[in-house]
Formats: sequence, C-alpha cells, structure tokens
Amino acid sequence: MSDKDQPPQDQPTSGRGEGADRGEPDGGPQRPPHKPWRTEGLPTGRGDGDRPKRPRWLRWAAWIVGGYLVLFLLTTMQDQMSGGEQTIAYTDFTAQVQKENVAEVFSRGDTIEGRLKQAAPVLGKNDSTYTKFTTERPTFANDDLFGALQKGGATVRATPVVQQRGVLWNLLISFAPILLLVGFYFWLFRRQRAAGGGLGGLLGGGGQQKKPVDPGSVRVTFADVAGIDEVEAEIEEVVDYLKDPGKYRRLGARAPKGVLLAGAPGTGKTLLARATAGEAGVPFFSASASEFIEMIVGVGASRVRELFGEARKVAPAIIFIDEIDTIGRARGGARSIGGHDEGEQTLNQILTEMDGFSGAEGVVVLAATNRADVLDPALLRPGRFDRTITVHAPDQKGREQILRVHARGKPLAADADLGAVSRATPGMTGADLANLLNEAALSAARQGQLEIHQRDLSDALEKIQLGTARNVVMPEEERRRTAYHEGGHALLGMIQVGADPVRKVSIIPRGRALGVTLSTPEMDRYGYDTEYLRGRIIGALGGMAAEQEVLGVVTTGAESDLETATRIARSMVGRWGMSEAIGPVSVLPPEGDARLANVSDELLNTVDAEVRRLIEQCYAEARRLLRENRDRLDSLAEQLLAHETLDEADAYAAAGISHDTAPATAMTNAASRTTPPDESVSS
Repeated sequence: MSDKDQPPQDQPTSGRGEGADRGEPDGGPQRPPHKPWRTEGLPTGRGDGDRPKRPRWLRWAAWIVGGYLVLFLLTTMQDQMSGGEQTIAYTDFTAQVQKENVAEVFSRGDTIEGRLKQAAPVLGKNDSTYTKFTTERPTFANDDLFGALQKGGATVRATPVVQQRGVLWNLLISFAPILLLVGFYFWLFRRQRAAGGGLGGLLGGGGQQKKPVDPGSVRVTFADVAGIDEVEAEIEEVVDYLKDPGKYRRLGARAPKGVLLAGAPGTGKTLLARATAGEAGVPFFSASASEFIEMIVGVGASRVRELFGEARKVAPAIIFIDEIDTIGRARGGARSIGGHDEGEQTLNQILTEMDGFSGAEGVVVLAATNRADVLDPALLRPGRFDRTITVHAPDQKGREQILRVHARGKPLAADADLGAVSRATPGMTGADLANLLNEAALSAARQGQLEIHQRDLSDALEKIQLGTARNVVMPEEERRRTAYHEGGHALLGMIQVGADPVRKVSIIPRGRALGVTLSTPEMDRYGYDTEYLRGRIIGALGGMAAEQEVLGVVTTGAESDLETATRIARSMVGRWGMSEAIGPVSVLPPEGDARLANVSDELLNTVDAEVRRLIEQCYAEARRLLRENRDRLDSLAEQLLAHETLDEADAYAAAGISHDTAPATAMTNAASRTTPPDESVSS
C-alpha cells in the first residue's frame, strides 16, 4: 500500500500539538488540586500554602490497615493464651483416669480437655511432659467414664472446648467486615465530593496541592505568537476590553461573551488563547472539553458551574475550553439517549452559564475546535459565542516569523537561512515548523555540532516530508526501474509550463516509498485553475508513463500516483465544475454517498466517464512529453543511478534544463513510487 500525495495546503500535517505550535516559552499552565482545569496568573493570595500536602486517602488507608492489624494481633494473642494443651490418645487419658491423676475435665460433645494433678510423660517422648491435655472420646466407647472420674476425685464441667471470647469481641468480629465496607463507601463518596466527581478523582488522588502560579514565569503574550497577524487584530478588541472595560461601558458596549477559534490542528489556537490572557494580564483558566465528561452523570455540569464560579471570583478573567466539539456537538443526534446523556447535560450547563453573564463580570470564554461545522447552533448564536475567528495555516512571511520564534535559544550557524526554509514549507502549520526546528537541533546534536547548519534544516525537512531513509538493498533491475519512475516525475515537473520547481529527486527508500520526487513552489497559492490541475495529474502519472515508455511494463509502484490523479480528476469534474459534460454543478459531496444528496445514477455515470477520459488524456500527454524528451529522461535516470539523490541544481543540470528559465508557480508534493503491496493485496 502507498501513501497519498497531498498538496501541503490541502492537507496540513499535524505536528506536536497546539501547545508548542507558535513559539510557546518554557513552562505552562498549572492544574489546581482536584480540578480538571489549569490556571495561569491567579492572585498569589489564593494559594493553599507552599508546602505540598499528602493526599488524604493515604491517611484513611493507614487507619484501616492499622486497625485491622491491631484486631488481628489481639485475637491471635487471645487464642494463643488459651491454648497450650497436649493432644493425647484416648487410651492415655483413660490410663490417667485409672491412676486417679486427673484434676479436672471440660467437655463438649466427644471432645475432652482437662488438667492433670501431676505431670505425665508424653507417649514416645520420655523427656517431655504435659499437664493440660485434649483428646477425643470414640463414639463406640461404652466405659463408665463419668463414674471413674468421680472415683478419682476429678472435677467435671461442660464448658466450651475453646474459651469463648466476650460478647463485645464476638459482636465486633461479626460486624467488622460490614463496618469496613460502610467506611470505605463513606470515604469514597467524600472523596468524590472533594474531587468534583468521577473515577479519576477517586482513584487518582487528585494530585498534590500546588503553589499559586507566578504570572511572570509562564505567561505568554502576542510577542510569542507569530504568523497570524490578522487573527491577533481581531482578538485585540477582547484584550483592550479586559484592560480597560470602562471605556466600553461608557458607550453601552459589552465585550463578546465568547470567541470561538476554529482552525486545523497545530495552527496556534491554544497558544493564542493563552497569549490573549497574558497580554491582558488577567487569570486564565483552561480545560479540555473531554475532562468534564465522567461516568457519573451530573459531574460534568457541576464542574462547569465550579469553573465559571472560580472565574467570576477573580474577574476579569478568561476561560478557555479546548476541543469544544467533544461536548458541543449538535444535540438530538444518534449519540443522544433520550436527550439526557452526560455530554448534553454538560453542554446545557455551559449554555446556561454563558447566558448568565450580564457583560459586567469581565469573564470572556474562548473555545477552540477544528470541527466548527458539527457544533450545536445554540452554542454559536449571538450572546454566547458572538464571534468566530478562523485560524489558518501561515503564509510564507508568517512561516518565517514562526521559525524565528522557535529559533530562540537555538544557536543557528551563519549559513542557516530560515527564509529559504519558509519558502520550502508551504502549508505547514506552526506545530510542523516547531517540529522541523526540533528535528534539526536533534540532528546537529547527534553529530556533535555546536550550531545548527542549513544542512541540518534540509535533512530535517527531508525527513519530515519524505520519511526516514531505510537500509534496503534493491536489485539492480529494481533500482533502474525506480530511477526511470522518479525521473519521469521530475522531468515532467521541469518541462511543463506552470509546474512547481523540483527540489529533490531520490531513489533511496524512505518510509513506504522506494523513491521520492519533491516539488515545492516559490510562493504560496490559494486557487488552482484547470491547466495547473491537469499539470498535476500529468506529473503524477509521469512515473507510470516512464516505466511504460522505457521498460514496457507497469508495476504496483504507480498505486499512489493513480490515487492522486484520480482524486484530483474527480474533484475537477464533480466538485469544481471543470468539465463541459457536467457543467458548473457540484455533484460529489466532500464526504458520504452522493446518492444521499439526490444525485441521479445517470449523472454519476457521466462523472465517472469524464474522470476516466481526463486521466487517459493526461496519461497520453505524459507519454508524449517523455517520448519527445527521451534523452533528458535517460540522462536524469543515469545520474540518479550514480548518485541516488539529486538536489535541485543537480537535477536540472542532469536533465540539461536551465533552472533560471524553468517555470515556477503554485505548490505540490511529488508522486512517489511505493513498495509493492503485500501478497494478500491484489493490484
């Protein structure tokens, strides 16, 4: 199976997560004890002390274990003190009775215990004697034992075989398991109440008490956020209101009750919310929506009430709820059970709390999601989340700014060009760029370098975009086929008008690919015309066309290329109105079956025919271009076989094409030749 080739802007790669996506400094939000949210910038007087406290459940456990041990030792000592009898045979006992050596006996049933007047030797142990004894009277014995004991002057009493404990001890031992069980449940419910509910609070201990957060140590501001200037401008109004609410109240204005940050993962939503609080200098409460959901119904709603109550106490403040689509999905769907599941109760409580704002509390709710389309309409109406801000992936200038933010504290060599890196990374988010610089630093450290060079940045980008190189020994025939396959991709990218510049060509196996061709644009592009998209299809089919023209075969390595070409062609025909047979009609939905949108089978058959016709035309064009430039293809393949990897300048020189005159626009990832599928998969 093979990886799909996507334009970087169409499918940005998620990096380390939003916490580090746009230059977040060391340190982070702290989690208050027994609370599912984290805080920043709380007043220092609201702490519970500097010294950590032991969890209370440890003391409860110590008391229970200690009490059990004391009870066990007392009962054991009592049993041992009442023991000490020597078990003897019944014949030995009758012999002592006949000798009139028995002082007293205690009997219950056939068990007889007693004490001798004088010590007698233990049978078989002449050096051992006994005074107290116990024996069992056989049921078939018909001797007059009682008469013999009376004749010998023995005292006969019918007392228990084992000395009975007192009534209090027996009562305590009988009810001890029940008392322990009741005590455990009492502790369990008290623990639930203190922890805010949920198994996590009950079993996890709730964590240790933490010091109040020092605002100067973890706060971030807009200086730590880069690449999204337009978003900062939109949210600046919230910051200004929190700094000087009187200026707005004099005119009868109120701050937005809620601001929704929508965007792809890694674009900086969480960091932007923290920077908003840090810029305004107000306390910041942050939590993931999933942390409100527990098995116990009603816990989420109680946590929401507690969170909003804490924010009101220290207002002005900011509440940030990450991944709000977890609990904010449209109600009434299949996931609901009678409309009263825990998620809906939590959502209803959030709606109620936001409605309870009068606008004078100075509490602003920020939320982040990458699925704004699934949110409940009641959550997005004015008066709750008044404003929706879309956070896009940064442009070239923004990427360079983000790289400079993440380069703080990293020694860069003189040849390190962050501008060149930003131009080679279209579609990457802040998290991706942070990961890129981190990989470069790791690479430099592994090699024992004191600075990060441009070579390290290039290797890190190659590792992220193309995958890690594999030590695979390929047969010479396979290497030659791979060289022509990648040469076909690269050559069509060089000679087509409007194609993206080829940055690197390699036949070194990486990831699941046997070879990779990388193309990136000189500048960002946000719209695509028909000619560009046809060129993308032609370039994707270049590897398959080269194998067909030169070797007369088609291998499974074209699987990823065919998927890319088919996906682009179907979008052109069925979504973007780029087919005369279909016309300006959107037929295929982004997700799901088109028939559910009342699209006829006849129209879908027409779409399939147009897609097939478009791909066949592009494949024929790719073969024609490669036939006309066969000498360039052979030269490029020979250089790949000799060097395995060709950089941009070397690739153009091998093809005999001047890089200065090569066309360059837009952006694309190259198609890659992948490894053959497993034997269980047919192609």
